[in-house]
Amino acid sequence: MFYKQLKAFPEGFLWGASTSAYQVEGAYKEDGKGLSVQDLHVPKDIADFKVASDHYHHMKEDVKLMAEMGMKAYRFSIAWTRILPDGDGEVNEKGIQFYNELIDELVSYGIEPVVTMYHFDLPLKLHEKGGWCSRNTIDAFVKYAKILFETYGDRVKYWLTINEQNVMINHPNAMNPGRIPTKKELYQQCHNMFVAAAKATILCHEMVSNGKIGPAPNITAIYPEKCNPADVIAADNWESIRCWLYLDVAVHGRYNSIAWVYMEEKGYTPVIEDGDMEIIAKAKPDFIGVNYYATATVSEARNDGTDCQPRNGDQQVMIGEEGVYRAAKNNYLEETQFGWLIDSIGMRVTLRRIYDRYHLPMLITENGLGAKDKLTEDGCVHDPYRIDYLKRHFHQAQLAISDGVELIGYCPWSFIDLVSTHQGYGKRYGFVYVNRDEKDLKNMARIKKDSFYWYQEVIKNNGLSEE
Repeated sequence: MFYKQLKAFPEGFLWGASTSAYQVEGAYKEDGKGLSVQDLHVPKDIADFKVASDHYHHMKEDVKLMAEMGMKAYRFSIAWTRILPDGDGEVNEKGIQFYNELIDELVSYGIEPVVTMYHFDLPLKLHEKGGWCSRNTIDAFVKYAKILFETYGDRVKYWLTINEQNVMINHPNAMNPGRIPTKKELYQQCHNMFVAAAKATILCHEMVSNGKIGPAPNITAIYPEKCNPADVIAADNWESIRCWLYLDVAVHGRYNSIAWVYMEEKGYTPVIEDGDMEIIAKAKPDFIGVNYYATATVSEARNDGTDCQPRNGDQQVMIGEEGVYRAAKNNYLEETQFGWLIDSIGMRVTLRRIYDRYHLPMLITENGLGAKDKLTEDGCVHDPYRIDYLKRHFHQAQLAISDGVELIGYCPWSFIDLVSTHQGYGKRYGFVYVNRDEKDLKNMARIKKDSFYWYQEVIKNNGLSEE
């Protein structure tokens, strides 16, 4: 649909940026912090998470840069192991203090804290006791949630329960040190996460005055490769299993029918204990966090042993599943240096589909371009490719708003360069460059990229300026 004039971004729109604790903080064993599963991720040739961007020691400097850029919101995660080092024991007061200081600093600059409660970093002690396969982890998460709401609920209005639950289930390699769980175990983990998130949602509404809470899955529109009806069925299959399963449970309090039939057919159905679905149905999210990077394209399954084609990559790479869908190539789309597809129009498609199904406000909690940024001889980082990427996506976001989508904010990934889970510091996302490489920490200086100044103007104008 073409519009004579696009609707403006709403007043009070939460222009911001995102990070996660394990990718940015560093200080992995400092001030009483316990180990998480991510601290076992020690690759040979790329950076680990021990120092990361050292945000733990540069917090005030970093928040000052956020304020300089004009950010209205900062979406970050709290490290469970800073608050409860073993996941379910004594509270670590120095961890409490760090996030108190961070939140106070944000509030002093008028930046809205948007807190992710869990972002891939399960406490190692809980992992060793069964992790999300264990019902005890549900109880531990509720205890952790209660501490967060009691401690920070007077200043934090926006909460996200679990980041990219669907990625943890569909691409479990980076989140499960040691043996990778079976699909049956993964869907049990998934159900237990649903129960934990629901209990936290109910608790937030009870404990946080005017608090708003929701899930933050990685959602993407799935395209059929051709107008062949069998390709459409495959796209419906994968969109239901990958996306709608997670939002149907969170928003409607019930399992998606196609996803449930898939689990029955494959023998993956979880054990659902008495009262679970009542708890899930009672928990009503206030908004949806959406992590969006690109769409995916599939073709009909052949079910001949060739539907699943293993290939290198991370959570944006599909491999297909026997008898369910087959990964296909979309020749209309560009790729990044790291093989991720670029589909800005697909973000508009995705937002429209989500809003049409759930009619809840949405906050884009991740979207960005990973690239091999270089510090040049003039002491600057020139990243016109990132500006172009975000410009196109911001335009599609405004089109989605014009389509009637209730979008309340946009927090690109990421505010500052951080450790990419799969490519270390060779793949940078930030508006702010961190002067370090994979192994050499150099001086950790913060350097504003060209995109920093561009985004500063976007925020100042509450959207893209007319050209």
